[in-house]
Amino acid sequence: MFGIVRPCAHRLSEGLRTEWMAHLCGLCLALRSDHGQFARIVTNYDGLIVSVLTEAQAERTTGWRRTAGPCPLRAMRTAPVAHGEGARLAAAVSLVLASAKVRDHVADGDGLLKRRPVAAAARRVAAGWDRAGARTGAQLGFDTALLVDAVDRQTGIELLAGPGTPLFAVTEPTETATAAAFAHTAILAGKPQNAEPLAEAGRLFGRLAHLLDAVEDQEADAASGAWNPLTATGTTRAEARRLCDDALRGMRLALRDAEFTDDKLAHVLLVHELRQSVDRAFGTTACSHRAGGPAPDAAVPPSDVRQTGSFGPPPGNPYAPSPGSPVGPPQPPPEPPRDRRGLIAGCLVWAGLACTCQMCCGTFNDPWSHQRREGLCSQCDCGDCCEACDCCSNCGDCCESCDCCDCGCDCSC
Repeated sequence: MFGIVRPCAHRLSEGLRTEWMAHLCGLCLALRSDHGQFARIVTNYDGLIVSVLTEAQAERTTGWRRTAGPCPLRAMRTAPVAHGEGARLAAAVSLVLASAKVRDHVADGDGLLKRRPVAAAARRVAAGWDRAGARTGAQLGFDTALLVDAVDRQTGIELLAGPGTPLFAVTEPTETATAAAFAHTAILAGKPQNAEPLAEAGRLFGRLAHLLDAVEDQEADAASGAWNPLTATGTTRAEARRLCDDALRGMRLALRDAEFTDDKLAHVLLVHELRQSVDRAFGTTACSHRAGGPAPDAAVPPSDVRQTGSFGPPPGNPYAPSPGSPVGPPQPPPEPPRDRRGLIAGCLVWAGLACTCQMCCGTFNDPWSHQRREGLCSQCDCGDCCEACDCCSNCGDCCESCDCCDCGCDCSC
């Protein structure tokens, strides 16, 4: 699973979390339906934004969701999933993006791809994904040759780049590819007037994707000797951060110029969560645009860190007496009797939960004590300034009560 927009479930309202999962599962199932089971490995977080944008512009009709069967990644639960042209376009784009990523790793000789037989097999897989994406794209009126051409030009641009080369020259192929994908969502949704602003938003999204990938990989690329755009062009991290912040502002303005039917999820992903992605890549512990916010490398005070965990009680004794209390601590309520499994039975249940990914995603019952537990995916760092702000899930005062959001942020609810 790859992508720069990786929203934490705790920052999304229940409704938006359900929508986000519907698009993620819809993308995965569209890949399976059109291209077979193996194609599902290219499911990625950024590809589903194409599906989200298509649905955000389209008029609501019956049948825009379907119920998918149980899946291990949903803790063997059924769920409503997105389907239709938006999901299929997202699948086609994801295949081409994954093909580009594979070929990039082959060119860099990463890991096992240094070996010629493995590299040759990877190139054949990438070529197959290109053809599969082209077939689906043609059925939707989208020419994936634009994406393939952009990917092919990237290698030549990197060979010519050096100190002093404008960074935008290196990110241009990615910008062109994502601009084309974003603009085509307007055609699929029947809103051709949105093509221009969404193309601008897509161009800036591609720039961010390229820059954040370069920032996150810079140290590893330096250690392995791989090519990195920041190192090759002599761009500092401070300058890269400035370019990212400019792209965020430009994207927000471009999205305002588009007409949406319901843009709550698109706004959260492309404005709020994309800001989180930038902060995460640069190690910022709070919103960088907040007045008086900490520096990118500042540490969060221990008192501000929220401690969570799937197992065990929260730190501290909830029954301890308060300072100066004249009476002793109240007695904790008696624990209900537990029907505990034996060691062998519990181990078998644990193996089943692990093999079906229920211990990673969703909720599950403890193999031994039967207590309800949260999956490991819930143990993410949500200690950001938007933690208590349910941005865009309720119409009316979106962003007005959240002091981390830019004052000019208008989600047009």
